[in-house]
Amino acid sequence: MMEARHFLACLIFFAMSSYMAYATDPTQLQDFCVAVNNPYKEPFVNGLFCKNLMDATPEDFFLEGLDKPGNTNNMLGFSFTPASVLQLPGLHTLGITLVRFDYAPYGLNPPHTNPRASEILTVLEGTLYVGFVTSNLPNGENKLFAKVLNKGDVFVFPQGLIHFQFNAGKKPVVAIAMLSSQNPDKVTLLLMSCLGLSHLSLWMF
Repeated sequence: MMEARHFLACLIFFAMSSYMAYATDPTQLQDFCVAVNNPYKEPFVNGLFCKNLMDATPEDFFLEGLDKPGNTNNMLGFSFTPASVLQLPGLHTLGITLVRFDYAPYGLNPPHTNPRASEILTVLEGTLYVGFVTSNLPNGENKLFAKVLNKGDVFVFPQGLIHFQFNAGKKPVVAIAMLSSQNPDKVTLLLMSCLGLSHLSLWMF
């Protein structure tokens, strides 16, 4: 009986260790691995196929257009323009993503989490109210860390914690964020109180 309990405890420990080990992007084993959709002749690494090193070009590491405002003509008054591995193949295995955020006056990036990435955000234009909420503390409560950011200010959102950004002003806001994963994912929690509905959506970068 004792041996069975010991075996079960070890099994749970290894399962949890395996989960934690794969919560973030693995370290690359080569200089780079340009993503390509060719399952027949290229090696498969970290969820995507790798272009032959000799076939890589500077265009694989280049993306234009982040100077252009996103379309904020929507219910939230918010848009994001990502530079992730899906738009920039050269990011594959490098463990980073860049995102441009645009906020109309009173625009909101609603409470959400990035399960696989921490995020560092800087405001380029305007004023932004941001914050994140801790997981349950020893007293059973949560703590809000919030700040008003002006142009040039920087704020960090720890991996996996619920966070938000809100433009409380009358002028558009532009911000840039860096995330510590090539595919951080976004799980958005949006309470539609006016409709009496609770909406959960998954956004893939």
